[in-house]
Amino acid sequence: MVTKKKRKKPHLLSHTRPPIASQRPSLSSQATRSLIRKHHNLQKQLHTAVSNGDAVAAESIQLQLAASGGLQKYQEASIQGQSAERGGDTSKVLMDWMDGLLSPTYKHNVMGSDKLKMLEVGALKVDNACSRSGIFDVTRIDLRSQHPEIETRDFMEMPMPSNGSIAKDGFDVVSLSLVVNYVGDAVGRGEMLRRAASFLRFTGQLQQEDGTGVSILPALFLVLPAPCVTNSRYLDEERLEAMMTFLGYVKSKAKMGKKLVYYLWRYQGARAGGEGKMGFKKQEVRPGRKRNNFTIVLQ
Repeated sequence: MVTKKKRKKPHLLSHTRPPIASQRPSLSSQATRSLIRKHHNLQKQLHTAVSNGDAVAAESIQLQLAASGGLQKYQEASIQGQSAERGGDTSKVLMDWMDGLLSPTYKHNVMGSDKLKMLEVGALKVDNACSRSGIFDVTRIDLRSQHPEIETRDFMEMPMPSNGSIAKDGFDVVSLSLVVNYVGDAVGRGEMLRRAASFLRFTGQLQQEDGTGVSILPALFLVLPAPCVTNSRYLDEERLEAMMTFLGYVKSKAKMGKKLVYYLWRYQGARAGGEGKMGFKKQEVRPGRKRNNFTIVLQ
């Protein structure tokens, strides 16, 4: 008799986060980029050590992370990278898209009492473009908050709204900006994308102004480092879109930058089809020795 393979439960994000350091010196642009790259590389090594049950290696990597400043230094680097002086606020792209999608009348009405609801995962700042826009009521979460308006919470443990409460407790937009790439394993990244859909609500009150009657929302705002899609051995634009289609998303907007790629995915509801029936496993789609190994797995 063939036994059915159980889906491996992904690690919680908090299980791969390093301790917080106490010092907070300012960083140059070059130092910021270097620290973020080093932190991500150590995070990958830590996840591998934890997955293999290698406590000695995991402890050594934890010490390296703490010596380099820990999560607080990483968050400081990320915040500086998002500063207006460095043009790093990814939510500006979302707001440019929303400005083009929403009619002036709707924006005037929504800035009154009935604002759109947004869940910002991995929030670092409370004054970014979407927060200042006036059209969003933003719920901000991060594993270890550095601001009283950002709730300390692991998204992978956050209770999902029930069918009866989704209209009230769900969101019109979920933002995963530079969050999915932080997850240490490919299965966990897939589970994060799948989980995000569970927080999106259908209200039906917002449609495009082109007469097509196509809804704009609910939507997922996804931002990844460009090499995750443009130079990965296992993930390209076509495969990412196939995965998102399987999860029930349709690509509304996309922007390919030198450093980052931005997407707005409209959620239509869960559906299955094509390769997704068997899942999306780790599969080479772009050979080459200089490719990176970033991938997303859907089980």
